[in-house]
Amino acid sequence: MGELIYDGADWDYDKIQRAYDAIEVIGEQDLRLDLYPNQIEVITFEQMLDAYSSIGMPLMYKHWSFGKRFARDEALYRRGLRGLAYEIVINSSPCISYIMEENTMTMQTLVMAHAGFGHNHFFKNNHLFKLWTDARGILDYLDFAKGFIAQCEERYGQQRVEHVLDAAHALMGHGVHRYPKRRYPDLAREQKRERERLEYQEKMYNDLWRTVPKPSGATQEVKSLSERRALLGLPEENLLYFLEKKAPRLEQWQREIIRIVRHVSQYFYPQKQTKVMNEGCATWVHYYIMNRLHETGQISDGAMLELLHSHTSVIFQPDFDDPRFSGLNPYALGFGMMSDIERMCLEPTEEDRAWFPDIAGNRDPVETLKDAWANYRDESFILQFLSPALIRKLRLFKLRDDTDLPHLRVDRIHNERGYRIIRRALALQHDLSCLEPNIQIIDVDLEGDRKLMLHHRVLDGQLLDAAESKAVLRHLANLWGYVVVMLEVSAMSDAVLKEHSASPTLNLFDRF
Repeated sequence: MGELIYDGADWDYDKIQRAYDAIEVIGEQDLRLDLYPNQIEVITFEQMLDAYSSIGMPLMYKHWSFGKRFARDEALYRRGLRGLAYEIVINSSPCISYIMEENTMTMQTLVMAHAGFGHNHFFKNNHLFKLWTDARGILDYLDFAKGFIAQCEERYGQQRVEHVLDAAHALMGHGVHRYPKRRYPDLAREQKRERERLEYQEKMYNDLWRTVPKPSGATQEVKSLSERRALLGLPEENLLYFLEKKAPRLEQWQREIIRIVRHVSQYFYPQKQTKVMNEGCATWVHYYIMNRLHETGQISDGAMLELLHSHTSVIFQPDFDDPRFSGLNPYALGFGMMSDIERMCLEPTEEDRAWFPDIAGNRDPVETLKDAWANYRDESFILQFLSPALIRKLRLFKLRDDTDLPHLRVDRIHNERGYRIIRRALALQHDLSCLEPNIQIIDVDLEGDRKLMLHHRVLDGQLLDAAESKAVLRHLANLWGYVVVMLEVSAMSDAVLKEHSASPTLNLFDRF
């Protein structure tokens, strides 16, 4: 048995270092984790609230919405109406983990295991993060973005910059490439390219070009729809990308702000697809490490009891008829699936061998889990690894919600066919293609009225909210500079179900 690495609730930096060293031994030797360098920072609850308000990033440009969020969260926290996370972790290299100074020493240890080792390994090894994020460049890029937007406010006015940011933020959810046309760009290279663009623009600018006569409409060749779409790369799902490249009236600094918002949105896109897996991985890792510390005598029974109290609170899943129920807790589902995979690898049943012949009884849960963490996202992970045993344990079932029936009906229960349908239905609830509207730019005549045309492909008759659609289209029209029209089209029949349109309400292109 080892010596206690700490005793009592109070922490100091020597204890944190000893705890980190002990965690590192287990992470490297037992779990063989592949990590970015770790950077642990202790912050106050006000700093934690500030990180909350700026979407969890340590360096972020200014925007009024962040301050509004901070004021709301601070008021709720001081009145005891909400709590704070024990940590915030940044997908960067080094991987930065913020821990609160109000935490006890046991919680600091748990947080380092959870964030610095669990999340860290997942960020570095999952294929979506490898494809879409640049962990080594993100902090420098955010520092550049913060400085660039501050310079724009000084040069062009805070109001003009704020209007561009407002519109870009409204379109953030539609500012990502969902399919890998190419790898996510090197963010250090993006900074260099922006400097080169500005230098070239200043070098080549000549005000005399304004006086050159434009060709008359009669002499311009009219292009067909197919030619226009080919030249413009349509259809295009990434609205911010299209505006950045094709909006006819945007100035260079406005395009750069849109590019910044687009890069930030893309950076967070893998996290939206891996919430269950990411939290499940980190929770399983901290649970394994803390148990090993207790088994080897490095933390006390009291510390273990404190850990179990916190851990069970995190993975608590209310029943469907509990007033606290608001859906499946991603921590509960993720940790449950990781623990279930470990059980199937070590102590499989005949049912497990029939459903999961490739992993049942292989005696290597760590490598099995690491392979899953690297190669799946939530939807595919659930489809591949959710077992009948866990479905029974979580008491999952499927409802049929038919508007022609007076009541909801339990449609699938715990039998062979029911397990598969329940698993498929749960996977679809984590598939972003089913959760987020499929909106694409399909046409614009740059040589004509410049009206921007979009399609929303409607699934299962789910139309967009009219008021919200109008507000978002207005932001899109402000950036585009001309009328924007969106048709909601049935994905099955291509029939037009509804039409929305918006005109610019702000002039973003001239000084006030």
